[in-house]
Amino acid sequence: MKNTRRDFIKASALATGGVLAAQSFVLPGAYAAPKETHLKLALIGCGGRGTGAVFQAMETGHPIKLVAMADAFRDRLDGSLKPILDKYGAEKVDVPEDRKFVGFDAYKHAIAEADVVILATPPGFRPDHFTEAVKQGKQIFMEKPVATDAVGIRKVLKAAEEAKAKKLNVVVGLQRHYQDNYRKTIAKIHAGEIGDIIGGQVYWNDGGVWVRPRKPEQTEMEYQMRNWYYFNWLCGDHITEQHVHNIDVANWVKKGYPVKAEGTGGRMVRTGKEFGEIFDHHSVLFTYADGTVIQSECRHFPGAANRVDESFQGTKGKAYLSAGNHGVLTDYAGNKIYEHDRENNINPYQQEHNELWAAIVKGEYKFADAENGARSTMTSLLGRAATYSGKVITMDDAINSEISLFPETLAWDAAPKLLPNADGFYPHAIPGKTITV
Repeated sequence: MKNTRRDFIKASALATGGVLAAQSFVLPGAYAAPKETHLKLALIGCGGRGTGAVFQAMETGHPIKLVAMADAFRDRLDGSLKPILDKYGAEKVDVPEDRKFVGFDAYKHAIAEADVVILATPPGFRPDHFTEAVKQGKQIFMEKPVATDAVGIRKVLKAAEEAKAKKLNVVVGLQRHYQDNYRKTIAKIHAGEIGDIIGGQVYWNDGGVWVRPRKPEQTEMEYQMRNWYYFNWLCGDHITEQHVHNIDVANWVKKGYPVKAEGTGGRMVRTGKEFGEIFDHHSVLFTYADGTVIQSECRHFPGAANRVDESFQGTKGKAYLSAGNHGVLTDYAGNKIYEHDRENNINPYQQEHNELWAAIVKGEYKFADAENGARSTMTSLLGRAATYSGKVITMDDAINSEISLFPETLAWDAAPKLLPNADGFYPHAIPGKTITV
């Protein structure tokens, strides 16, 4: 059955934060009658973000032991384990050789060893990893974004329903939902302090990220996975991988999701073969059900002005928010209605773990972030479809797209769907010609 605009919009309550009213219940598995003195944690995806999430879990102060790790690459796993073990020692880290899992199916084995899992691989793998973690009945922290195409989004939405039925806590790393200035300022917006929202602008403009040079011995599959940021089946383009944060804030403020998008984008500065297929700039107009238009802009232009923040206009005033703990509401005469106290705010990356682990330890079912994570990720994919095609794309068409970016076979000698030409350049979208839904 197709997802309609009504189906998509009626889920908008989750955009207000994804936190359920706390319900006491007996957690599945080990939680029913805990005999262990610690909660067993598995890390799936041993890059910088996954490693950081383990540190944040440990810093909650709860009785946690890292017992399993999984990654496609052994060197990534070893590079992650060393600093965790150096800091926390054998009391909190017990990952022997037989619980170090490497390869494409490693995640299944690591998930089976744990009570709680951190899913932090490149996002193209997230739908399968999340589905498996829910199937096995685990409590879950998963990084954003949660998919790279609509096929994956639908898989996440299906698993999200199963997670709710099983009362599994799921927190998604859209950490602004756990950041004090966003929570308090957006609560004021929702209380009507600046009237009805009639417009807004959201930005992630910076100079871009790392590049890992190709090595002669690498297969095409390994090269793309090592350089996952530049291939859409793995990353989704930077409108999804990074800018989803700001797009999600727009959805949160609007208490809903857009019904259509139009925009433009391309490769103007980062044009080399090392940048794979992704664009270096996207500019999108998202239109919501009530006619409100939010402008979205993201770019990777080294040396240009950086901007990562969100602004909104209401019928009575305007709002400004940023990750630097800013939160300001003013009327149109410039008088302050509210200004967030920027002192002593808890790091939101830490706070999302503080709240998740507190609920798990107490045996509470409190967090169901997966649906909003999927729908905000889908909003970014809607924007990508608009910029790649140069056409107006509806959410109905985007969410129901059958275009799958994922390889038919996952193996080191298998070919991804996107391959370079004889000169090493990858085909990329051309607005006006590319079909995206």
